[in-house]
Amino acid sequence: MALEFTDANFKVDVLDSDKLSVIDFWAEWCGPCRAIGPVIEELAKDYEGKVNIGKVNVDNNPQISMNYGITSIPAILFVKGGQVVDKLVGAQPKANFVKMIEQHK
Repeated sequence: MALEFTDANFKVDVLDSDKLSVIDFWAEWCGPCRAIGPVIEELAKDYEGKVNIGKVNVDNNPQISMNYGITSIPAILFVKGGQVVDKLVGAQPKANFVKMIEQHK
């Protein structure tokens, strides 16, 4: 199951982690966000224990969204060593996520 990243746990769970983190910035009212939700859940299962895969609800966690300049959702950030190493915006096929994960993990 995908993790839930929040303003409160983001530093410890993402920035301080030694693993690649894949963060899906989403909102309940966003159709494309809901469309990729099942893909994010599949990836969380596929990479369990190897990659941190989670979601940030932009409505509930505005600080993280502002820190990373998230203006369009869904936006997926790939973070490793506390730095953004890649980014995808908009609904994407699972293969695009897998390619990015394999490239950076």
